[in-house]
Amino acid sequence: MSFVAPPSPPATSPLARGFYATAWRWHFYAGLYVVPFLFMLAITGLVMVFFTGFQDRLGWKVSVVPQAEAQAVTVQAQAVLNRFPEASLKEYVAPRGADAPSWFVVKHQDATEAVAVNPYTAEVLKVVDKDNTLFAWAERIHGTLLIGDVGDRLIEVAAGLGIVMIVSGLYLWWPRGDTAWVQVLLPNLRVRGRACWKSLHASVGFWLSAVLLGFLLTGLSWTGVWGGQLMQPWGSFPDTKWDNVPKSDATHASLNPDGLHEVPWGLEQARLPVSGSAAGVPVDQHVNLDGVARLALALGFQGQHHIQVPQGADGVYTLSADSMSGDLNNPWGDRTVHVDRYTGRVLAEAWFADYPLMGKVMAVGIALHQGDLGLWSAWLSVLFCSGVAFLCVSGTVMWWKRRPAGAGRLVAPPVPQEIARWKTGAVVMLVTSLAFPLSGAVLLGVLLLDWLVMSRLPGVKNVLN
Repeated sequence: MSFVAPPSPPATSPLARGFYATAWRWHFYAGLYVVPFLFMLAITGLVMVFFTGFQDRLGWKVSVVPQAEAQAVTVQAQAVLNRFPEASLKEYVAPRGADAPSWFVVKHQDATEAVAVNPYTAEVLKVVDKDNTLFAWAERIHGTLLIGDVGDRLIEVAAGLGIVMIVSGLYLWWPRGDTAWVQVLLPNLRVRGRACWKSLHASVGFWLSAVLLGFLLTGLSWTGVWGGQLMQPWGSFPDTKWDNVPKSDATHASLNPDGLHEVPWGLEQARLPVSGSAAGVPVDQHVNLDGVARLALALGFQGQHHIQVPQGADGVYTLSADSMSGDLNNPWGDRTVHVDRYTGRVLAEAWFADYPLMGKVMAVGIALHQGDLGLWSAWLSVLFCSGVAFLCVSGTVMWWKRRPAGAGRLVAPPVPQEIARWKTGAVVMLVTSLAFPLSGAVLLGVLLLDWLVMSRLPGVKNVLN
């Protein structure tokens, strides 16, 4: 996806040549906007996959020496509250294994603290400001550029235009005429200079195109317009399955920490059940953190899983284990259970099998996106992010080596001489982009600016033609 011209189009019909020039024109326009964002996404993605795949989202891994018996969860929690007397407990995360600590999340003043505790001695081992870990900063930059909804919309536009780049790039480099497949699939390392950069860019881009498309689509599903208003309502867990229990106006998204995503995508817009009714399935456990922890084990939760503590009078205990939080490396094992804080009854439950088709696709797609399917998945994500960063750098280097001389010459490639065919090609590109509303609106604006203004200015017209 470069800023420089690909090989000359084959000597085919004028229609094919006109469309080829149009594809290259839109590839250029999309690249001007997309490359800085795509580079940012690749770098922050590398940071996140380092912690999800090789360390811990809260920083460097903490280990403990296994012992015969663990302390009660309430004893461990009390050690945390002794450390932070004015804090309120929000969450307990069970140890991943026998040599791993328990984690407790507390709200202390204006900070959300994650506290590692030795489950055998109830000793506080580490305190982490959960909102200010490297992982948290990388995720917020990755999703919003730290500027909230404005950043989310800018990234959504970039992701949509990135798909335009993939479509146009594949068309430009697809072997045809005298071009053999080997020239695209394998870079020519015998050439030097810009030709070497171009060959590397084409081959890496061709190999990564399908994966990049999947990453952009799963990333777009988190955005505010295409994701939050179009895809998520259609693909969310139908909370009508819980019509036999009273439900809150609050959704599962309210369980996410500020600016972070830990609740599965397919559950975020589903409403939470509430405590205080006679609904639900009775269980034989005391209704406190120890009892709910025992219930989690009795229900089959193993290893790392989360117990979110009720935060209001009608709040519920929420037990969960999923790939979104890094608990599992098999998203089809996702499970969420809600328990009444007063009666201990199991109010509602959602498994991966209960998700609609789109929710299942996203559960697997996001796990791939985040490198959460095991060590192999993390290494593939590292290679992919590195490849995307290389595409951004190589495209910029090629433009620099071939940039027009003089000021004001960063303009699009020439308009095809057959303007009617140029318009036909533009319509094809716009149909691709209009599947994503914000990106389509931006491309339409660029098209109008190009047609009404840029191509009619004498100084610029000479450059274009």
